[in-house]
Amino acid sequence: MKKNISARQGAFLALQNIYKNKAYTDIAIEKIFKQYPDIKNIDKGLMSELVYGIIRRKRTLNSLINQLATKKANQQPLGLQIILQIGLYQVRYLDKIPPSASVNTSVELAKNNNLGKLSGVVNGVLRNYIRLAEIEDPLILPSEIIPKLGVKYSFSDWIVELFLQQLNLKETKKLLQWFNETPTLDLRINPLKTNQENVQKSLSDADIKSQSIPHLPQALRIAQAVGNINNLSGFNDGLFTIQDSSAQLVTHFLNPQPHETIIDACAAPGGKTTHIAELMKDTGTIFACDDTPSRLTKITENINRLGLKSVQVINLDTSTSAPHPNSKYDRILIDAPCSGLGTLHKRPDIRWHQKPERIKELAELQFKILSNMSQYVKENGILVYATCTLNPLENEEIIDKFLANNPQWYVVTEKNDLTENFPITSKGAIKIFPHRHNMDGFFMIKLAQGVQNESSRQN
Repeated sequence: MKKNISARQGAFLALQNIYKNKAYTDIAIEKIFKQYPDIKNIDKGLMSELVYGIIRRKRTLNSLINQLATKKANQQPLGLQIILQIGLYQVRYLDKIPPSASVNTSVELAKNNNLGKLSGVVNGVLRNYIRLAEIEDPLILPSEIIPKLGVKYSFSDWIVELFLQQLNLKETKKLLQWFNETPTLDLRINPLKTNQENVQKSLSDADIKSQSIPHLPQALRIAQAVGNINNLSGFNDGLFTIQDSSAQLVTHFLNPQPHETIIDACAAPGGKTTHIAELMKDTGTIFACDDTPSRLTKITENINRLGLKSVQVINLDTSTSAPHPNSKYDRILIDAPCSGLGTLHKRPDIRWHQKPERIKELAELQFKILSNMSQYVKENGILVYATCTLNPLENEEIIDKFLANNPQWYVVTEKNDLTENFPITSKGAIKIFPHRHNMDGFFMIKLAQGVQNESSRQN
C-alpha cells in the first residue's frame, strides 16, 4: 500500500471527504495522515494550509469560479470544483508559491484524478485569474454591504449580519479578517509540575519560539507550525495543555479557591476542569459532567496525563440533574454548548454548517442548563455562565431571561486585574472580540444570589 502522497493530492482527497460526507476539517486531514504515514512534515503543513484555507475561503473561491469559468461552481463535477479551489487558493492567498507552479500542479492534479479531459478548463481558469490580477482584483463583489462582505471575507450572510448588529463596519471587517488568519497555538502551563520559564526553554531547545500572554500567568503562545502535539516535549508528561487564552480566562474569572467543591457542568474535553484543579492546587473536589460517554473518555485522558486527583468524572445531563442533588456547591461553571461563532478561524466548518434554526435549539438547551444548575449553588456561591460564541441570543438574552425569571440572582461585577484588562460590558459580562484581544471569541458572566453587596466578599 502506498504510504506517501503529495500535499495537493492529500488536500484533494480530504476536501472530497468533507464535501461528500460532511466530515469535519480536522478529522478529514487526520484521516489522510493516518492513511499515508510517510507524508513529509512540509507536505503535511501545506496540505493543512490548503484544506483549512479552502474551507475558510470557500465562498470567495466559488465566487471566482462562477466569474471565471463557463459553468457555476455548483454545476461543476465535484473533483473539478475542488481542483479549481486548490489552484485559485494558491494563486490568490499563497504568495510563496509561484503562480506557474500553482497552475502546473493543478493541471497534474486533474490528470491524476481521472479529470484529464478537463485539465484545459483548470489551465484556462487559473491563467485567466493570473492575467486579470495583474490589472486589478479579479473578484467582483456585490453592491449590497452584507453579501459584499460575505463574498469578500467568505462568510454566510447571516453571520455577517450578526456581527454588523454588534460592531460598526470597520470593526466588523477587522473581525472577519481575523477569522481568516491562520490560528496560533496557545499552551496552558501546569504549575503543579513546572513553570513557564522551563517550558519556554524546552520549546526553544526544539527551535520552537513562544511568548507569554499578558494577564494570563499560565499561558504561552506559539505562532509556528509544530506538527503532532503529542511530539511536543513535555506534553505527554503533563507539563502543559493545549488551550486557547480566552478559555483560560474563563477559569481565572471563575476564581476557584483551594478545598472548594465545584461543578464543571459541561466539562468535555476537560480543559477548564483541569485548569480549575490546577488553580485549586489539586485540592477539594471537582465534578466534571458531560452526557456523552466518548467525550468523558477525553476528560479522563487529560486528568491522567496531568496527574490530577481532585476530579470526579460523571456521565450526567446537567440540563435535568446534578452530581449529588441534595448537595450545594461553592462554584459552578457552565461552559455551555453553543454555536462556536467565536472560533471560526479554528473550526471553519461552522461558518457553513451552523444555521440560525439550530442556534435557537441551542439557546433552549443553554437556558435549561443554567436554570437547573442554579439550584445547586451555595448561598454565598458563584455561578459562571460562558460560551465561545458572539451571538447575543446565546449570551445576553439567556442571562436577561434567567434574571427575569429568578429575581434573587444578580450579576456580580468586580474591579480587579482581570476586569481592568478585559473590560466589563454594560450588562456586566466580559465579552472577548478576537480582533480586539487576539484570542478566541468568548462571553462570560458571573452570577450570585441574595443581597447584592460585593465589597466585603472575594469572588
